[in-house]
Amino acid sequence: MRNRLISKSVMAVLILHLWLAASPALAENEAPPVEVVYKQVVDAEGEPYDLRLHIFYPEGWSADDARPAIVFYFGGGWNGGQPEQFFPHCRDLAAHGMVAISADYRVRSRHGTSPIACVEDGRSAIRYLRAHADELGIDVDRVIAGGGSAGGHVAAASALCDDINDPADDAEVSATPNALVLFNPVLDTSRQSGFGGNRLGDDHLRLSPVHRVSQGQPASIVFHGDADRTVPISVARRFAEACEGVGARSELVEYEGQPHGFFNHPAFRRGNDLSVYTDTIERTVTFLRSLDLLEPAEADQPGD
Repeated sequence: MRNRLISKSVMAVLILHLWLAASPALAENEAPPVEVVYKQVVDAEGEPYDLRLHIFYPEGWSADDARPAIVFYFGGGWNGGQPEQFFPHCRDLAAHGMVAISADYRVRSRHGTSPIACVEDGRSAIRYLRAHADELGIDVDRVIAGGGSAGGHVAAASALCDDINDPADDAEVSATPNALVLFNPVLDTSRQSGFGGNRLGDDHLRLSPVHRVSQGQPASIVFHGDADRTVPISVARRFAEACEGVGARSELVEYEGQPHGFFNHPAFRRGNDLSVYTDTIERTVTFLRSLDLLEPAEADQPGD
């Protein structure tokens, strides 16, 4: 069974790379994403391992810019997954003027780690972006975190679990994103009603976003299918209610009949509906513009 899952994972990545290579937009930009190492760790065998950010720059980008940035974390149950999952999202959001990034982070299958390490890496990535804003041409006050499933958990926890940090990080640099874009995220890790609680031991509530909701937290938008059997939509509804209870903005967009992973581009998950993927991108752009985290389209800007 494990080999079969690995084969499916490899095939998905190969299909995605073929799609990216054939993409007209990619041909115009002349390059795949730029890779930078944001953190050095060790793998499950104790060998050095570089965690990388895969960066998609918008057309006309310059290091002197102060662009909004969004960093995505892939799904995979904190056990596996690939940064390539969010390459389509990055490419499409870069077309709206953002610096869009897909981050690698430690997972159990490759590094022998627990979900705590995933969250540590998620927060390390945000710190790296802010610490290197002058090189990356980004605005430190417009850094958004996003992700799907367990990656959605990493993004949400980066905002809500400020007591989870890599001791090697510079704590003077904020690891809290300015907003969240979440796709069928794991928002409850409690043993009683959540996903993965038994793996977290005494940390099951400490790592549970729905239990860490607080006043003043970043605004969020959550995309969720009502046919999701991995992370029931009831969890997303509870998160929205909890946010409302503390006066925090959180939008829940429900997709009728859609299962877990519905949001992925069809190039990554065969059989997905491209129109649904496109809808999530359009709603993400609208959400970020409503927060003044993304400039309006040229057609919407006032004339001279």
